[in-house]
Amino acid sequence: MMKSPKPVVNAMLVCDRVITEAGTNKKSLIGIFENINAFTFPCEHHFLSVYIKLTDANGKYKFGLKLVDLENDSAIGGAEIPKEIEIRNPLATHDLVFNLAKIKFAHPGKYEFRIFANNIVFGHKTFLVHKAEKKNQGKKA
Repeated sequence: MMKSPKPVVNAMLVCDRVITEAGTNKKSLIGIFENINAFTFPCEHHFLSVYIKLTDANGKYKFGLKLVDLENDSAIGGAEIPKEIEIRNPLATHDLVFNLAKIKFAHPGKYEFRIFANNIVFGHKTFLVHKAEKKNQGKKA
């Protein structure tokens, strides 16, 4: 059996939610963000979506996503598309949406989403988790 070629990522965005329009299958990305701010650690991010647009795929694929703590290269979350997807036109683009809930970040720092096709990484998106500073409410006299 011939090995399926590695897809190419055209876009990988982290957002609050992805809405898919019935009938047209168009995607609306709500609340795109590049980093997370938290006052205390460990912290929990309740829900986020990762949108991926890919091309150059041809064959059968099992897609998965891992969220990795880059400080120690350990997976702290992830998701999989439950069914194998067959792609027959390498010139076409395809959308993937992964929803993640209750992600726990142990510390501020760099984290990375890694997208897999048949257990091979073909794209990644790095983002930062910052320690937010509480605003000074002013001095009392």
